[in-house]
Amino acid sequence: MMNKDQKKKYITEMQDFFNTNDSVLVTHYQGLTVKQLDELRTEMRKHGIIFKITNNRITKLALKDTKCKNITDLFSGPTAVALSKDAITSSKVLSKFSKNNQSLKILGGFMGKEVLKPEDVLKIATLPTLDEARAKITTILQSPARKLISILLAPGLKIAILAFKKSKQST
Repeated sequence: MMNKDQKKKYITEMQDFFNTNDSVLVTHYQGLTVKQLDELRTEMRKHGIIFKITNNRITKLALKDTKCKNITDLFSGPTAVALSKDAITSSKVLSKFSKNNQSLKILGGFMGKEVLKPEDVLKIATLPTLDEARAKITTILQSPARKLISILLAPGLKIAILAFKKSKQST
């Protein structure tokens, strides 16, 4: 049981989390063992994601004055939140974990200014991460340059091959 000062501190901390993170994903964790929760937290930490079990009544108070106030109804039962700057990575980690552990249920969340349903979170999990998207764009942009260089170098290469063959014939 929290005393009044602890509750105020919890509310302030949660308000900071909700206001400073771009992605808030809400889950039910009932049925997960302590070991499974630790595995999930470890995986989340690797990607800079905070996974926090919530006190629903006090969390609802914290949500009132934040950009995430529209997800208050998701906080009932054994609830935990995944807070991060990157919704795609959070969605990927949670959806992968929930496939292997049926006890973790994704309830929805908040990204940018949008409230997310569980199916939205799963769709987001299929998107490439920012680094993956950058790599694809770089590959696409480099491909024409490689082709152009090979076309430009081809005549010179042919001349060099012919000259080499001629020099072999004359010796």
